[in-house]
Amino acid sequence: MAPAHVLILPFPYQGHVIPLMELSHSLVEHGFKVTFVNTEFNHARVLQALPNEGGNLKGINLVSIPDGLLPGEDRNDLGLMTEGFTKVMPGHLEELIRENNEKGEDTIKWLIADQSMGWFFPIAKKMGVRIACFWPASTACLAINLLIPKLIEEGVLDEKGWPKREEMLQIAQKMPHIHTSQMAWNQIGDPRGQPTIFKLVTDNTKYMELAEVTVCNSFYEIESGAYTLFTNLLPIGPLLPDSKFNKPLGLFWPEDSTCMSWLDQQPPKSVVYVAFGSLAIFSEVQFKELAHGLVLTGRPLLWVVRPDFTTGLSKEWVDDFLEANKEKCRIVSWAPQQQVLAHESVACFMSHCGWNSTLEGLRNGLPFLCWPYFTDQFMNQSYICNVWGNGMKMETDESGIVSRERVKDRVEELLASEEIAKKVQELKEFAARNLSIGGTSYQNFKRFVNLMMEE
Repeated sequence: MAPAHVLILPFPYQGHVIPLMELSHSLVEHGFKVTFVNTEFNHARVLQALPNEGGNLKGINLVSIPDGLLPGEDRNDLGLMTEGFTKVMPGHLEELIRENNEKGEDTIKWLIADQSMGWFFPIAKKMGVRIACFWPASTACLAINLLIPKLIEEGVLDEKGWPKREEMLQIAQKMPHIHTSQMAWNQIGDPRGQPTIFKLVTDNTKYMELAEVTVCNSFYEIESGAYTLFTNLLPIGPLLPDSKFNKPLGLFWPEDSTCMSWLDQQPPKSVVYVAFGSLAIFSEVQFKELAHGLVLTGRPLLWVVRPDFTTGLSKEWVDDFLEANKEKCRIVSWAPQQQVLAHESVACFMSHCGWNSTLEGLRNGLPFLCWPYFTDQFMNQSYICNVWGNGMKMETDESGIVSRERVKDRVEELLASEEIAKKVQELKEFAARNLSIGGTSYQNFKRFVNLMMEE
C-alpha cells in the first residue's frame, strides 16, 4: 500500500513551523509522505538556512504559496500578516490540492493544519480531505480560546476581547493564573492589529469542529487541568523526532554550530544560555543592562542575538563588549538550540518563554529565568513560576527596566535554589516517561497515526 499523503500547514511564524516540522519527521518515520507548505517569504528563508547538503528532508516536500504582502512589508506585524494571508492563501491552497489530486496518484488524504489556520478547514472538507487540527502552544492557551464566549458572558471580557475587569484569572485547578490584560490576542505588539487577531482566534475555534482530531504539543502531567476541562484534546508531546539532532526543523536563520565546540570547553552546569526567540526586540538601554548583568554573574555566557534583536545599538559597542569579555562570552546570531539545551555545560535558560523553548528546556532539565515578550508567553511564564516551580520571573524596576544588578542577583538565586532543582528533575522525568514506549504521549501518537492510516 502506498504511503498516505499528508499536507502540513503551519501558521507562518518560526515558533509554529518548528513543531510541525518535528511532527512531519515523525510521520515520515511511520511511512507517510508529507507536503509542507510555507509562505514564499518563509520558504526562501528555510532553504537558505538549510545545511549545505540540504539537510535530511527525506519524505518531506517543501512547497510555497504567497502570503498576500508586498516585498518590504513588515512580516513581524501579526495583524498585517493575518490580513494578508487570509485573503490570498485559501485560493492557492485549494489550487495546490486540486493540481496534486488530479494527477491520480499520491492523493492528499489528510490536512494537518495549525489551529490558527483553521479558516482553511471548510475548503479542505469540501475537497474531501480529512482534517487534523494541530495546536502548537500550551493547551491552557487553547482552553482559554475555547472559553472566550463564556468569559464574555461572565463579564470578564467585552465583545472585542478586551478585559472588562482587571484581575488575575484561573479557569481551572492546576492551570496558570493569567491577568485579564495579558490574554494572548491582546499582547501582539501593535494594538491596531488586535481586532484582526481576535477575529482569527474566535473564528478558528469554531472551525475546529470540522477536524476529526486535535493534537497538542504537550503532555498530560504538565497540563492536567486543561485536559480535564477538554478531554477530547490529544497530547502527543513533547515532540522530539530526532535525538541526534540531524533533521532540519525549518529554521529561518542558519545555525551557528561553532558554539557547540565552545560549550565543550566549559565546566559542567556553568553556562547561562540566553535566547529570546524569533520576534522579541530589546531597547538599547535594556540590552546594555542585560549584557553588563550577565557579565557580573562571572559565569560563561552563550547569548543568541539576532541581527534585528535591538534598535539603536552600534556594532562597535557589541564588538567592544565581546573583546572585553572574550574569555567567557559567546554571542551567535542563531544557535542549534536543542543541542545547546541538551549540553552538559548549560546551567540555566534565560528565555522569552515561547512554548517550544519552554518544552525544550523542561525536557532537558534546565531551570528558567522568564522574560516574556508577547502573546502566550506570559501564560507560559505563569506555568513555570507559579504551577511547575521550575523557574523565576525577571522583574523590572520603576522605569520598566531589568537592571544589571537584578540580572546578576536573579541568576544567583535561581542556581542556588534546591527546590527549583528538584522540580526541574521531576519535570524532566515526566517528559522522558511520556516519550518512552507505553507513555501517554507515545500511545496517543500511535492512536493518531492509526487514525490517519485508515482507508
